[in-house]
Amino acid sequence: KVFMNTLKYLQSNEFLLDVDLWRLFANLEELNKISLSFLKTFFETAKKHVSKSDPPMDFSSILRTFFQGDLCQTHQIYCLNYTSAVFYLEKLRPREDFGIYLKQWCEQNEQCKRLHLPELLVAPLHRLTRYPLLLNNLWKRSTDETEKSFIQSLKEKVEKSIRDLEGKVKWLDNFQKFRQLQEVIIWPQVWDRDKRFFVPECLKQNLRENNSENILSSANRLLLHEGRLMLAESTRLLEVYLFLFDDFLLITKIKRNKKKYGGSDTSLIPVCPSLTPELQSFIREGGVCTVLDQPIPLDRLILKNVEPVHVTVFSLRNAFLIQHENRYRQCIAVFLLQAQTETAKKAWMSQIETAISDYTTQHETKKSTAFSFPVESSEM
Repeated sequence: KVFMNTLKYLQSNEFLLDVDLWRLFANLEELNKISLSFLKTFFETAKKHVSKSDPPMDFSSILRTFFQGDLCQTHQIYCLNYTSAVFYLEKLRPREDFGIYLKQWCEQNEQCKRLHLPELLVAPLHRLTRYPLLLNNLWKRSTDETEKSFIQSLKEKVEKSIRDLEGKVKWLDNFQKFRQLQEVIIWPQVWDRDKRFFVPECLKQNLRENNSENILSSANRLLLHEGRLMLAESTRLLEVYLFLFDDFLLITKIKRNKKKYGGSDTSLIPVCPSLTPELQSFIREGGVCTVLDQPIPLDRLILKNVEPVHVTVFSLRNAFLIQHENRYRQCIAVFLLQAQTETAKKAWMSQIETAISDYTTQHETKKSTAFSFPVESSEM
């Protein structure tokens, strides 16, 4: 509330008018109001009960009012906005005027207890996960069977609500991540990627339609592993960045560019917080990842370890081989990759092997389901 009310005050005095209050704090005011109302009602009722030494108190009416009302719903609205709020905060943070608002106007307030805004924004998410613990404690201490049954049913509903919310938050987080990857990953035209393919200038316009980037627009695709490796070429080692998805592997060439785009500072580029710190830093530098070769489907990928004997002969360290086969099982590409450490190499190989296994299992299940016949009736 310190951060939210301070921003409101500054905007009333015509400062930071372009900062969207809702994108940062969502329905925080409504959430505070209903949470405080629940706590006050709960403790006031308990206080009256203790002072009057009445028989065991009936919690059902209080719990029914709030947990079957707006308490969980307001938390859900806030939590669903959380990922985009953090993303928006990262976009605003480099600004000098916004930095003054954060550090001088808010973070020095003793109520914040030296906590920064990201640490405070996540608090309502933690609060929501504690409600099942509260309900469980009430269930343990209740002596009335009807009340116990009611509290148990409430606890199950709240837990289901949290599970559903976690799924939605993960989906939104994945959507944000892939939207940023679409901006960072560059798909060159085939004649730029491979000089063997010659296309006259007059025909290039007809072939320029390139929908490769739409590959990353699927909301169901998952990014399993990513990171920087070295690709061994005939005369040099090339720095590459690999993206392992749940259905294909993408090898990209790193291109750093610290120049300003259109006169704007690249450090102000908003970066999705769920990306790896390495990729976040790379994006802030204005870098891009240019696709080196076509995506390698996991059912066309052969992974091979480079034996220690070759390490000495060819000066290869922590190396492994990736082979791309076409549908006729012909090798159409080979990539000799080198990790920084043996541990990193083992991690990559393990991730790829697991991804291939999961992909194969999933598609075999789909095939068996598609070709299964209905059970024959005993009456036929």
